[in-house]
Amino acid sequence: MKLFSEKKVFFIDEIQNIGNFETFVRRFYDDGFKFYLTGSNARLLSKELGTKLTGRHLDIIVKPFSFKEFLKLKNFEIKGNAAYITETRARIIKYFDEYLSRGGMPEYLIYDDIEILTRTYEDIVVKDIITRYKVNNITQIKELYQYLITNFSNKFSFNNIKKIINFGSVNTIKRYISYLEETYLARTVNKFDYSLKKQLINDKKIYIIDNGFIRIISKKLTKDKGFLLENLVFNIFNNKFDVFYESNKSECDFLLVKNKKVDMAVQVSFELNNENKERELRGLLNAMNKFKVKNGMILTYNDEDEIRIDNKKIKIKPIWKMLIED
Repeated sequence: MKLFSEKKVFFIDEIQNIGNFETFVRRFYDDGFKFYLTGSNARLLSKELGTKLTGRHLDIIVKPFSFKEFLKLKNFEIKGNAAYITETRARIIKYFDEYLSRGGMPEYLIYDDIEILTRTYEDIVVKDIITRYKVNNITQIKELYQYLITNFSNKFSFNNIKKIINFGSVNTIKRYISYLEETYLARTVNKFDYSLKKQLINDKKIYIIDNGFIRIISKKLTKDKGFLLENLVFNIFNNKFDVFYESNKSECDFLLVKNKKVDMAVQVSFELNNENKERELRGLLNAMNKFKVKNGMILTYNDEDEIRIDNKKIKIKPIWKMLIED
């Protein structure tokens, strides 16, 4: 105050290391000061700030690079109808391949050091979760996270995990998964149902905040890019919708919900061919009919088309093209 008496705005980094910082900030905020508080771990969470700073704070969540931001990092500028020019299109797809497998974590992309991702993950699990929540069984929680990340996009139940990893309690599994979600590293997806009780009972799926982490943690031996495409698509839509999946006689990857109403049904498939096209369309159409949705989408690696069935419109579009066209 002595040095900067005229200044009313302060920037404080890693403030979570200071105990009871919320009380200090609130006192000065009420006197007309403004603070920008930044931190890199889970102690700086909305629900904690909310207790002492209710109505006084706005959260800005910094996420990995989008594909457009990734292209900026590569000094690649998209102009006009670039997606339709053969040479430019080829470069975009080449960059998309890299983005799909490496993800959008800026520091890793800049320095190309896989240890950066490993260290970030370990910091989240060990410092943010294990230390913060005083987890005793470190091996068990690491096995759980590795299992979930290896099986991302697949359905799972708490009871099955309990048997596989030998947990004593389903509630412990639920608690450990909630820790992972609080750090923004992963997000669980429910099967859509108008009954909240059924949503909670049904199997879940889990998706990871960035594809780069899948590369270092997952034990999947497959090189199937379809899984990576699905994870990427989830992160695209999770910013704007409540995302669910549909599974009955057939499956639809994503239902995009706004204001408790299904807005669109989406399938993700690396490519559409004679073997899978009928299956993908059936799953999509069943979901569209069930929830009375007129618009559906199949996102692919490079296929593009539009199909009309009865009064329903289904767009088939490359994910990379959707990303550069917003």
